[in-house]
Amino acid sequence: MAGSLKLYNTLAREKVDFEPIDPTNVRMYVCGPTVYDFAHIGNARPVIVFDVLYRLLRHVYGEEHVTYVRNITDVDDKINARALRDFGGRITDGSITLNEAIRAVTEKTESQFHKDVAALGALSPTVEPRATDNIPQMIEIIQRLLSAGHAYVAEGAEGQEVLFSTASMPDYGKLSKRKLEDQQAGARIAVEAHKRNPADFVLWKESAATEPGWTAAFTVAGSAVSIYGRPGWHIECSAMSDRYLWQEARDRLSPKGKAKPHQFDIHGGGLDLIFPHHENEIAQSCCAYNTHVMANVWMHNGFLQVEGRKMSKSEGNFVTINELLETEKFGGRKWPGEVLRLAMLMTHYREPIDFSVKRLEEAERLLAKWPAGDAGDARPDPAVVEALADDLNTVAAVQTLHALATAANADPAKLSAFVASAELLGVAPKKAEIGEELSSAVEALVDMRLEMLKAKNFAEADKIRDDLAARGIQLKDGKDPVSGERVTTWEVRR
Repeated sequence: MAGSLKLYNTLAREKVDFEPIDPTNVRMYVCGPTVYDFAHIGNARPVIVFDVLYRLLRHVYGEEHVTYVRNITDVDDKINARALRDFGGRITDGSITLNEAIRAVTEKTESQFHKDVAALGALSPTVEPRATDNIPQMIEIIQRLLSAGHAYVAEGAEGQEVLFSTASMPDYGKLSKRKLEDQQAGARIAVEAHKRNPADFVLWKESAATEPGWTAAFTVAGSAVSIYGRPGWHIECSAMSDRYLWQEARDRLSPKGKAKPHQFDIHGGGLDLIFPHHENEIAQSCCAYNTHVMANVWMHNGFLQVEGRKMSKSEGNFVTINELLETEKFGGRKWPGEVLRLAMLMTHYREPIDFSVKRLEEAERLLAKWPAGDAGDARPDPAVVEALADDLNTVAAVQTLHALATAANADPAKLSAFVASAELLGVAPKKAEIGEELSSAVEALVDMRLEMLKAKNFAEADKIRDDLAARGIQLKDGKDPVSGERVTTWEVRR
């Protein structure tokens, strides 16, 4: 099975056979949220897409053989400004550190993000590092780049900056397929004249004395340079991916894995991150560690529209995950997390998705037809695994799931295989928890109906069925495989 897993690699612009560096330690990094505000529905798409991939990798290679890192971005000028506003005095007198102030500012939004994605059925990543906990690692990479001639210090309009020298990397632009000379021709050079090249980007930026920041000590051409400041956007992911997928993972790697230092298997994120974010991550990491590769496979999910239009606050169609789950802002009602998840998976991850009320209603109708149960020791259906192994073809997987659900509704013996398959996509219907008193009452009515059916009193039997249906109890008739007699199971409708 492992050899048949194919993934679309943005770097190669084609679907490739996935071959992990170390099959006993498959490693994946995905860019996570900036916890300045509540996550919107566009943020939910990569969470769901790469959660399915995580589940698939665990199925193929084993749960203990997959490491999934998804970062929390809490280094942001808006967050820093709020930390200064709310805790400036305490930061100055030393009673609270900058990291602690940022943690206090972002605690609510981070907690809400975790609650929201859990409602979407997403598993927790193996590691979820915060940018503010990895400042020393960022500084170390920047020093490596300075020492190797891939970075330089320049005086900008807002103070000193450490900039990456894009001209120092011959194949800069290999992910986005952008040529450096084309970027030079179209750039507004006069605006940022301190840059050697208009495409050069910030690794470290000086903060004013009144702004939050960290003290970074660099050595430049043999001289010590201290810059009180903050990291650029891209450097954080280079630092965190290397720390958690190489530095802290290498003791667990096989000799084959150790032979490829500072490299990992999969890097994921949204299509909008290809340039400049992921392009610049590659530049930093490859030049800092003198490698040709940062990640072997780069995967990107497509854009999201809402009701056929680009989502934006000016369009009036900006909606957060929490608003979908807890308010009636979208479509005049609340939407269960499993409906939101299935609606996403009904479009292939690389295709643009139109997030609409119609699509949510379609997903909800589909889920209503799927039975709840336990997987037990059952394995996912091979057809579902095969679909997902073809570059996460969730569209085909969902179609197969529906056929399995139909079969399970007709034959309870097939229920566990359906549930195991649905769990692989994270869309297995949940059993409703009910009290013993209600359960006993339903069982008594089910037994009464069976007796009426034996007596051919179909009118009364139908009435019991309809009355229970009106109360959200769905009956399912079948046959005992041994005796051939009618048996009836039931479940609470979602």
